[in-house]
Order: sequence, then C-alpha cells, then structure tokens
Amino acid sequence: MCGITGILYTDSSRPVERQVLHRMTDKLVHRGPDDSGIWTEGAVGLGHRRLSIIDIEGGHQPMSLEGDRLWITYNGEIYNYIELRAELEKRHQSFANHSDTEVLLQAYATYGEACLNHLNGMFAFAVWDRHNRSLFAARDRFGIKPFYYYWDGDVFLFASEIKSLLEHPQLEAEVDHRSLQDYLDLQYCLGDKTLFAGIKRLPPGHSLTLKDGQLRIARYWDMDFAPRTEISSQEDMAAELLDLLEDAVRLRLRSDVPVGSHLSGGLDSSAIAGIAAKLLDAPLHVFTGGFKENQKYDESRYARLVAEDIGAHYHEVFPVAQDLEDTFSHLVYMLDEPIAGAAVFPQYFVSKLAAENVKVVLGGQGGDEIFCGYTRYLIAYLETCLKKSVYGAADMVQGVELEDLLPNLPYLGGYEPTMEKLFTQDFFGAPADRYYRLLLRSQDMDSVLNVSSHSGNYSTKEAFRAEFMHPATDALIDRMAYMDIKNHLQSLLQLEDRTSMAVSLESRLPLLDYRIVEYAFSVAPALRFAGGKPKHLFRQAVGSFVPQAVMERQDKMGFPVPIYEWFNGELRPFVEDILLGATTRQRGIYNMDAVEGSIRSERPFGRTLWGLLSLELWFRTFFDGE
Repeated sequence: MCGITGILYTDSSRPVERQVLHRMTDKLVHRGPDDSGIWTEGAVGLGHRRLSIIDIEGGHQPMSLEGDRLWITYNGEIYNYIELRAELEKRHQSFANHSDTEVLLQAYATYGEACLNHLNGMFAFAVWDRHNRSLFAARDRFGIKPFYYYWDGDVFLFASEIKSLLEHPQLEAEVDHRSLQDYLDLQYCLGDKTLFAGIKRLPPGHSLTLKDGQLRIARYWDMDFAPRTEISSQEDMAAELLDLLEDAVRLRLRSDVPVGSHLSGGLDSSAIAGIAAKLLDAPLHVFTGGFKENQKYDESRYARLVAEDIGAHYHEVFPVAQDLEDTFSHLVYMLDEPIAGAAVFPQYFVSKLAAENVKVVLGGQGGDEIFCGYTRYLIAYLETCLKKSVYGAADMVQGVELEDLLPNLPYLGGYEPTMEKLFTQDFFGAPADRYYRLLLRSQDMDSVLNVSSHSGNYSTKEAFRAEFMHPATDALIDRMAYMDIKNHLQSLLQLEDRTSMAVSLESRLPLLDYRIVEYAFSVAPALRFAGGKPKHLFRQAVGSFVPQAVMERQDKMGFPVPIYEWFNGELRPFVEDILLGATTRQRGIYNMDAVEGSIRSERPFGRTLWGLLSLELWFRTFFDGE
C-alpha cells in the first residue's frame, strides 16, 4: 500500500519542479513510510511513497521497464500476481524482482490497456510511456484505492489524496457548491465530484489516458445483472460462493509481513476471519473496538465469541469521549473531505491497534451492498409489496409477495424513525424517488445551511435519479445495490482507506473480489434477497462455520458511537466552542439560530451535529489553514 503523485505539463518546454513534486509526495508519508522516490523528465514527473508488503527489498518506485520506456507509480496489491507472472513468463517476459509492481508493469507492456482485465486486486496506478508521450492511469473495479486528479488543459496533476494536490501552486482550495449540495443531501458526493472545485476522482472501474493534450476517461468494468442461464440448486450456489470466498481470502493472505483481521462481531467480518484462521498455520490476530457507555454501543462480546471459536489472538480497544475531542480535527485532515458518519472515529482506533501488531489486515467491507445487508432494502421492499398488494402490480419486485416478507419483518425493529421518514410523504411513489428519500440526510440540515443559491440549477435528486435508472435490470434490489456500490460504498471505502493509511496499515477486502460480486449479481434477486432476508445467499454459504449466535443476530448496527450522550454531556463545551464560536459565525453559510436549535434538539443516532462539526472543521483545516 502506497501513495502516488504525478505532474504533467502540456507545454513540453516547462520542466516539472522537483521541489513541488517532493512536497506533493512527502505529504503522503503516512501512506508509505518505508521508502520514497521521484522521477522527472522534462514536463513529466512521478512520485511514490512505499509501504513495503511484497518483496520488501525490491519493488522501489517509480519503476521502469523496457530500457526506461515505461515508468509506473502504483498503489495497491495485485493479488493474483503470482499466476499473472507465470502467464507472462510463458510469453518470454523476464523479471528483475519479485514485486507485484513489476508484474503489473509487464502486464501493461504486454497487453496494453487490456491488462486491466487480467488483474484481481485493489489498485490505482499511472504509467508514462516515453515513446508515445502518453499517460495511462486506472483505478480498481470498486474504487478501493483512491485516485484524484486536476486538469485544466495545461496542467494535469494526480495523487492518492487531495491534500497532496493542494501542494501544487496551480491549485488553491475552493468549494464545489454542487458537491456541497450532495454532501448535505446524502453525506457523500455523487459521480466523480469532490468537495473541492476542479478536483475530480477517477470513477471505480475506469481508466484515464492523456495524450497530445486530450484527456479520455473510459469505463472498463461495470456490474452485470444478467441472470445465470444454468439451473443450480440453492445448496450448489451456496457451495460455489463459499469456494470463491475461500479463494478470495487465500489470495489476500499473500504477504511478506504479518496479516491480521478486523472482527466486528457481525456476519461479514466473522466469516472472513473464520476462513483466514483455517488457511493460516499460526493463530490469526483479530481486532475489534467498542464503547463502555452502554451495551448497545459495545458489540465486542460477539467478536470475542468468534475469536474463541477460531482460536485467534484477540485484541480490543475502547475509545472514550476525550479521544474524540483530541482526534476529530486530525481525522478530518486525513479524510480530505468530511464524512458525516461517526464510524470513522472508532475505525481509526481499531486500525491503530491493528498497526501495533500487524502490517496488513483483512476486513468485511462490501458485504452489505453485495448481499443485500442493509435494513433499508427491506423497508423499500415492504412499501413496494404493499403497493403490489393494493393495486395488483408494482415496479421491480417480481417474484416477491407481501407474505414472503412477514418472517423477516422483525429486522425492522429499531428502524421506526427511518420508516416514519419514508412513509409520511409520497407513499407509493417512483422507486428512484423513494430510495432517494430513504437515503436523504438533509431534513435537519436544510434550515442550518444555505448553499442552494450557489449550486445553480444542479439537483442532487435529479443526478441520483439518472444513475438509479442506469443499470440494465428490472429488479429493485439490483438498482438499490448499484447505487450503493457506485456511491455510498465509495464513502465507506474512503473511510477504510484513510483510517488504515493514517497509521500505515494495509486493509484488504476479500468480499470485493470481483469474482464474488459478479457471481452474486448473477443470482436471481428472488433468491439473493429471498423474502427480504438480509444476506440470504451469504448466510447459506457461511452458515456451517460462523457461530450460531452471530448468524441469528438481528441487532447489528455497523459501528455505533455514543455521540448523543457525549455531545449532551462531557463534550458539550467542545461542540459549542466549535459550532457557536466566532469563526463559525463569520463563515457566512450558517443560520446560527438553527445551529443552536440543532445542538438542543439532536436525537439519538442523529447525524446533524456530527455533520456540522465535520464540515466546519473541514473548512478550518483546508481553507483557514488551521
């Protein structure tokens, strides 16, 4: 895992300033404290910070090939690099070291852009071809690894993190108001936008080519919801899925440094840890976190149960309120953009704990999106099946009836506020609009901030609706999953990447092996989300070895944080000092009466105060220079 940077000027007579490239690269030292390097040639420069995982002695970057014709800077891991290397050796390619970086570069030299079809991994990389004077860059299928860029027709910059781009004198931090509207509505940006004007992210599953002053963005992979043509029993499909899961974990255990696993006590991480423990010769180190304030904020008992069941070395951490006050600004800085979910806080401390014991950690990210794990999917199906029962027809729920959902309705316990938000307006509306309403986070923010006047005619809802209708499928669950993988999951992966990289820890996500995703979405929705039961197919695959207490859980909440208690208790002075202080008042975008009202009326599990604190600290960090 590493940090990458690059500069390209279209004016070939303008040399890259090495000191600027050094600053951009060193801004990412946390991503790669083990080694660094830059390469420049006239108007082109590449930078790299390395976290050494595979071929510790070799693998220095930027790396060259073919008599220095090709130069690469690369972040990530190609998990199938051993098999790919053997394939390339059959084509008479020779290798100077044992790194996956050289395998990737040789694959590009052999297959060109089609090399992406041969890669199983998480990656963001850029290759400069000195002969063609062209830059080729790509990002993995799901966007596990970040790639940000700036292009104005004369200057092209790229980096693993936005803070690195801001080191270039061409760039000055400026708010993108359309993206800010996305953030207020959904707490993440849609598409390729970021909260910084002029800075974009390369979308997942896309490549980028810059040649002769022309920038081309191309999609090389997307989700396909075409159903399987062969008929298999549920048992056979579950067995096939388990085989894929085991192979995905096996590949992600490849490392020249110690590997551990996150373990939240939920189904996904428990399954990953269970498979890893079976494949390793030594006990697996597992890491979890919780809070002592209340049992509803502490799921460590389930993690401990799983750790005992698989014979793992168990590690836990319990952050306190003061830890949040001490690290909030640092977390916002590491994230580059505010994330309104409080899970970033405990995730950082669990990553920090893991980094004290291992250098690589496995995680369960992606399971909710792939295997229909979110309770909101069941809520959406409930409404649509009610419509079908009343009117005899409904959009996108073929093969599912209201009575099919009844055994799984207990999963909705505790989600009354979400159902109230959905069912009190536009009942039985269009599926895209209803799912947008389920995800909408701005009800409590509308009166607090006024940014709509700066975003022109842009509508987050319209952008959402267009993407919701994009995939070629008639199934509601497919469209919801597509939206979540392309957008919501991106914010979770940003959190995963930054909290791990902040402590120089590599995080690997077996459930986002593209073979697993392609297999899952080839299964008919009526089976994948049978009766609206979260993770129905996944449960069948892993039920033989995950403890029954975990399998039967209906109370998994993600990573709940007692911010309601803290913000109304010992952290109240911290909240008021930031949100009611002179700096915030002079910002000019807040309705201060509404801000004060939000402090008084925040509800349990509310997101308004966290969102406001994150946003204001983001302004102070990247715009005020604090």
